[in-house]
Amino acid sequence: MIHVIALITAKPGMRDKVLEFFHANIPAVRAEQGCVEYVPTVDAQGLGPVQTDIGPDTFAVIEKWESMDALKAHIAAPHMKDYGAKTKDLLQSRVIHVLTPHGTA
Repeated sequence: MIHVIALITAKPGMRDKVLEFFHANIPAVRAEQGCVEYVPTVDAQGLGPVQTDIGPDTFAVIEKWESMDALKAHIAAPHMKDYGAKTKDLLQSRVIHVLTPHGTA
């Protein structure tokens, strides 16, 4: 299993617009072979000082893929290239962490 945590930061005030494009792309991504989970997330409220907020312009994408090959195919998919073209001028930064489980539970 491959896990991805992508932190997407929009230019100030543009997060909702980026998320519109993101949500429109979700059905195509979830239909990809090997996609287990693909969901955008924003700061939860109510935990208090123990929580570190990612902020009003950032969202995190939580992804799970069956294999590295499935993730590579996702990255190369035409709908991802289209999403990238639509959002590139709206983004300030992207930080993508690709992880694998360590040990056993």
